[in-house]
Order: sequence, then C-alpha cells, then structure tokens
Amino acid sequence: MTGTEFERVYRAVRLIPQAKVATYGQVARWLGWQHGARTVGWALRALPEGSDVPWHRVVNARGCISLADGERQQILLEAEGVAFSESGRIDLRVYGWAGPPPWWEADCL
Repeated sequence: MTGTEFERVYRAVRLIPQAKVATYGQVARWLGWQHGARTVGWALRALPEGSDVPWHRVVNARGCISLADGERQQILLEAEGVAFSESGRIDLRVYGWAGPPPWWEADCL
C-alpha cells in the first residue's frame, strides 16, 4: 500500500458526519475499490496518535467494533450520540451514513 492510498482513506473517513458510522467496505467502495476493506483497516491502524481523522466512525459490516480493545472507540461513538445494543452492535439503518453524494467522484478523494 502506498501513502497516497492511505491519504485517500483518510480524506474519505473525514467526510463521515458526527454521530454517523460507515463500514470498512463502504469506505473502500467510495474509493472505487471492490475488495479494499482490509486496506481501509490497515490505513486506519497506521494513523498516528492525535490524528484528526475520525477513525472511530468506521465499523465492521455487522455494525460492530472490530478492534481487540474497542472500549475507546465505543466511548467516542457514544459521546457523539451513537447507541449500541446490548450485544454491542450499532443499528446501521439508524446510524449508518450512505456516503458522499452521487455526483461525488472517487477521484476527488
């Protein structure tokens, strides 16, 4: 992976509004990557501490936190108003963000 690809991920993730989430696969599709969910995860894992990228707004396809220690991510999301079920899932129908508008081009990211 190149730094340029990671930067595209960061620009896409910065678009996710507060109190909304997107999945790794969604972010990859916004970038025109058919099978790029893992690349999105790698990019977010590579973020330096204190980054302004709202990494916590990206969850797995089931609406769950994928991190081994997801407590910090859950705290950040709950502070924004995102609710978790008792089983630790986020209702993507309520909190999921569909993404950039249809006219948005992946090349802009």
